[in-house]
Order: sequence, then structure tokens, then C-alpha cells
Amino acid sequence: MKVDTAKKRSTQIVPVIGMSELVQAELLSTMKKLGIVRSESYNKLGSISHWGLDWKKAYPEVRIFRTPDTLGLPAKLMEWTVSDVAKAITAQQAACADAVIKKVYKRFPGKDNQKTIKELCKQLKSLAFLDSPLLHRFVRKEFQRGHSWVKNQIVYQQGGYNCRRLYRNTYQLELAGLRRGKRNKIIVRSNRKIKGQIRLIYNQSLSRFEVHFLVDHGQVKIPVKRRSLGLDKGYTEAFYDSDGQAHGKELGEVTTKKSDRICAKNRNRGKLWALHRKLEKTDPAKSARILENNLTRKTENKRYRQDQLEIKAIIGAASKSVFGGESLKVFAENLTQPIRNKRQSKAMSRKLNSWMKGKLRDSLQKWANWTGSVVTEVQPSYTSQIDSVTGTLLGKRSGDSFTRFNGVVLQADYNAAKNVLARGTDKEITRYMSKTEVQAVLLRRTARFLEGMGLSLLDAVELGWLNCKHSKTRAFKQLLNGI
Repeated sequence: MKVDTAKKRSTQIVPVIGMSELVQAELLSTMKKLGIVRSESYNKLGSISHWGLDWKKAYPEVRIFRTPDTLGLPAKLMEWTVSDVAKAITAQQAACADAVIKKVYKRFPGKDNQKTIKELCKQLKSLAFLDSPLLHRFVRKEFQRGHSWVKNQIVYQQGGYNCRRLYRNTYQLELAGLRRGKRNKIIVRSNRKIKGQIRLIYNQSLSRFEVHFLVDHGQVKIPVKRRSLGLDKGYTEAFYDSDGQAHGKELGEVTTKKSDRICAKNRNRGKLWALHRKLEKTDPAKSARILENNLTRKTENKRYRQDQLEIKAIIGAASKSVFGGESLKVFAENLTQPIRNKRQSKAMSRKLNSWMKGKLRDSLQKWANWTGSVVTEVQPSYTSQIDSVTGTLLGKRSGDSFTRFNGVVLQADYNAAKNVLARGTDKEITRYMSKTEVQAVLLRRTARFLEGMGLSLLDAVELGWLNCKHSKTRAFKQLLNGI
């Protein structure tokens, strides 16, 4: 079988375990000065006028109004920071372009508008979009002008430091300083020699310096033909695949436990806050003791970080088990949009707010990169309400069970995962379609299926096969009237 290859990379974070006070003071001072460079670079390069910015040409633009001498910085340190800012702005512009393309697809649905869509996407790659009132309006709404208040990091390229091994898992870095020929020595704990671009960050929450760098883990083989897999993202389990396997089964239990603990603690803290305010006038000493001993956040912040790390570990293990070292073509739900117009209890809202769906997406993409897999996100509307056997809206989901119109009961998450897999190759339902458009397509399919049985959509509603909420839609009424 013909195969291709790709590099496996990940970011590693190692702590700084030793440095002198003079070095620490100089590094903090340098970070503050580079924070000014970062802020001014964002203000200069983050506007629409620098759309399609080439990060390699960013430094001369900044040198026009800010030179290294005015801040007492080496030219290379300033250049590396400006380049880092330019790369971030380029990524921000790419995210804006992706959001605009979604709007273009929604504005011009159907196959007849492919030429128009292609032309608009071409204009979006340069400032030519300014000549199109539609694109100009879309970009103006989506693009957020960049600003930065980051003053806790320094970017070094390979030539800006030396790395020397002292002994097992301990290395010494000699970093370029503010004076020519003078290097700052720090000691880090790492299981591999540091090379390539690094980022020295002062982590304020942990009160320590950290070194972030990219690690190359070699090559991964990518077969031309990959096996397809559908994934349903859930709360009780992290993932449920179209092969019938659940991954990360303990996610819901751990997340609920964390959410309930925080809720109970905050209720008790509310009572103490009320008592503290009440005693401020009558017994100031006791009020101060309550504030100092019972209402600080240090212990709770530590416990919160531990809970978050536990949840991330579950999600990471679940993502790893999805691929199992195999290169796959994975279809997953695009859950970036919030769920609107859905009534639910406060307890359910609190638990869903603790559900780390962003981490699910990032972790899945990380392990896809490691295995040479491809993750394609699909339109998630109604994937849990479709009968995976017939591809229609006939049936009802209740908890972990999906009851088909003929009384057969399926596992709800497994049924949804198979629907996600089918959605990945569906030519009628695209990723950027609205929920209403998806509903119209599914109702047409349901009507055709019922027609073969000699029934109508209204008959399906009366029999309890079709949810009555669909009967209130415009698409349902049009199909009923034969339009």
C-alpha cells in the first residue's frame, strides 16, 4: 500500500530550577521592555491595512517608529518578538477568513453559486475584499483588531542561546542578555536537550519561570486509504465511536463531582460573606479573621487546578484510545456554536458549563496529528435525533436510549456516532448549513420514506413516530401541501 509521511510534533514545558537574583531581575526587566514592543507591534500591524501580512517583512514596519536603542534592547530580541506577534496576527486573520467563508456559504447556498463563492474566497486572500461591500462588511464584523498586554515572555531563536547538559535530566541554558557578550545562565529540568525556537515565560500563577519549546518525535506513516470513523462527543463519555466503543467513560462522573463540589462550597462561602459584611461594623476583628482564614482563594484555586488536570487526563486518554495508533479519517461534531433557545435547569447549565468541549476538540486534533489522521468536523444538528438505520427523523431519544418507530431500541450515543459518520459523506448537508436548512433536508427524506409506506408526515406525528415540534416549521407545512 502506498503511504505518505508527516512529522509528529508537540510543545513541551520544562521548569526553571535555578538562576541568580541578578539574572531573574534582568529577565523580568527584559520581559517588561519586550511587552512594550509586543503592544506597539499589535497596534501597528493588527489593523485591516496589514491584511495578508508576511511575518518576515514585519520587523522593518515596526522599526519605522520604534528602534531597539530607545528601550535598551538588543536588535535580535526585538526582531524575534515582532516576528512572533506577526505570526499571531496572521493566525488571527486566518480564523477571521474561516468565519467569513462560513457566512459566504450561508449567503449563497446551492451548487449554482459555486463560481460566486470561489471568486469571493479568492478576493478574501488579499485587500481586494475591500472592493466588495459584502466581504468588507463580513470582515468588519468578524475581525477583532489585535491588542496585547503580555509582558511575561521572551522569544529566543536557536542563535540566541546555548544548551549544555549538566547531568541526567538537568541542562544549563545561556541566554542572550541586554549587554553584548553577556549571557544569562539558568538551569532547567528536562528529559531532552532543548533546541530550536524557545519561549521563556514567567508563570505568575505558579510563581516560576518556564521554558516552552517544540519537540519533533519523528515521522508517522499516512496510508492513502484510511478507515472512516464517526465520533459523538458526550458529557457522560468523552467519545462514543461508530464501532460501538465508548472512550473516557468516567468523564461525566468526574465533571459532575467537580461541579457539585464547587456549587456546595460557593453556597457556604456566600453565607460567610454575608456574615463578614454584617460584622464589619459590630465586630471588625472577627470580620477580618473570617476574611483572612475562610474567604481566601489559595486552597480552592489549587483544588480547581487539580480537578482540571484530572479532567484533561481523562480526555487525553480517551482521545488516544480513539485512534489506537491507527491512521484514521475521523468525522466529529462541530460544537463551537452555543446551544440557543433550549430550556434547561440551572443544575444542568452549571454542569454543561464545566464540560470542556474545547479540550475535547484540541485533544482529538493533537492525537490525530500524532497518528497521521484527519479530523473533519460536520454539522451537528439533529445527529442525536435521527434513526441511523433509515436516516430519517422517525424515532425518539430518551437518555441513553433511542427508540425507533418500529419499537427497536438502540444505544443513543452509538446511534448518534453512526449518524455523524454518515453526515461526513452527506452531499446535501454541508458543514456551514443552518439548523433550519438541515431540518428541511431531513424532513424531505422522512416524507419520502413514509411515502413508500403509504403514510404522510401528519400520520407520523399522530402515530408518535415524529416529534410534533417539526410540524410547526415552514418546511413541514410546505411538504404537507405538496409544495
